[in-house]
Amino acid sequence: MFPPAARARWRGRPEGRADRRAVRTAGCLVVVLTAGAYLPSPLYPEYQRLVGYDDLVMTLLFATFALVSGPALLLCGPAADIVGHRPVLRLSVLLAASGSVCFVLADSPAWLFAGRVGQALALGAATGAAQALITWHRSPAARVGGPLLASLAFAAGTAVGPAASGLLARYVPGPLVTPYLLHLALLAWVWHRLHRTVPEPNATRGAQRGWRPARPHIPRAVRTLFIVAGLNGFLAWAVVGIYLALVPALLGRALHSDHPALTGGVLGAVLAWSLPAQLIGSRRTAQTAQQLGVVALTASLLLLAGTGAASLPATLGSALLAGAGHGLAFSGAARAVDARTPAGDRAGVGAALYLLFYLGSGTPAVTVGLLTTWMPLTVSVTRLSWAGAALGVLALLATSCLTVSARRGRSGSSRPGPGTPVPAQRRRTVSSENVGAAGCLTPDTPSSRGWQDGAVPGSTMPSSMPTPSRPRPAGTTRSSLRKRSPIRAGETRASCNSSRPAS
Repeated sequence: MFPPAARARWRGRPEGRADRRAVRTAGCLVVVLTAGAYLPSPLYPEYQRLVGYDDLVMTLLFATFALVSGPALLLCGPAADIVGHRPVLRLSVLLAASGSVCFVLADSPAWLFAGRVGQALALGAATGAAQALITWHRSPAARVGGPLLASLAFAAGTAVGPAASGLLARYVPGPLVTPYLLHLALLAWVWHRLHRTVPEPNATRGAQRGWRPARPHIPRAVRTLFIVAGLNGFLAWAVVGIYLALVPALLGRALHSDHPALTGGVLGAVLAWSLPAQLIGSRRTAQTAQQLGVVALTASLLLLAGTGAASLPATLGSALLAGAGHGLAFSGAARAVDARTPAGDRAGVGAALYLLFYLGSGTPAVTVGLLTTWMPLTVSVTRLSWAGAALGVLALLATSCLTVSARRGRSGSSRPGPGTPVPAQRRRTVSSENVGAAGCLTPDTPSSRGWQDGAVPGSTMPSSMPTPSRPRPAGTTRSSLRKRSPIRAGETRASCNSSRPAS
């Protein structure tokens, strides 16, 4: 159940069809915004020829998205917990529309930077609010849970964006305008759905004025889990970022020309493999999915580093393996954190987690761009791949240690410690044959071991079979034992033993 304060923010949670419509709207919004953020990826070579900027400007364009989306995540994630999801999502749609308009008008690097800022602000503002909205309205009985659905929408938009822009740039007139006009039309459709399907928050003006920028609060019980899951998610998006920066250059060298449709298709295929991997990983625990994903990511980096990033077939094969590992690690990390996060902190904690994901996706492109000023592209990617493989080994060890610690904690909490009261439903009638000299259950009797109904674990003895008689302590008689009272409700074995006379 959600806390009363969280329930009071809404004018009533919609039921039935209204819940499903709100979930669909939030999922469509994530897909549209993420696709818009990755529309320029196959078009950068064309922009470079048209505008005439160098590789350093290209690196700064990649860095701008990572640097701007981080503060937007930290500010708008907690804001959605206070003022509601709908105002934040509306703001994100307006920011995304401004970014697409900047790309339509782009005739200089300044317009490109302005467009990237708008896209980064939009996606950063919507991520935490959309994920919390999906989790809030998703039915607990649904086959695909809220965190997994949000992860699928995020990965789907990342795959659709470059593939769609590459195809439009190749086969439709106006390659640098048409993709963004289509994106503006989709944003208008999402805005309409937000107005019709997402409930308006019942927040007062005083509560809206009370919001102040603050870092998201990570509950103490979730911090260790958050760090490990964030490391796995960072690695997943960093590996994908390496291929997003490497594949276009390798295709250009192999084909001796730019082919935006092929480039976008390959980039989309990397993320397309992530979608079935997420669905398969949902049948496993979040920790197991993360472990399998990190193993696949590390293997793909080792394959890329071993071939020196010089073989196009080997690079494409390792990219598909990286896509499968990305889906397992990414969705497992999101599910693990969401399962332990309080309902009132979901937007803020989710935004902080996705901040690590965004940093992971932007760091490789910036690093490769800086390294290529001193060394060839293949050498820089090889060195970065070895560093990523080492990080993968560290992430695998951390996830395994956390899993072992959680299992030990569960097994330890299931064992009753000394002095634990014996539950009434697990006590059996105490007869004179299994009562000690002090009128208490002896440690060797079946009832003191928690056996139910006289049945011996691991044996075929029926519960109706009488318990074998045990020898009476010296100096006692059957009549004196009958006068002793058995353990009563609330007594413990320790208190019973304390009343036993010393031998």
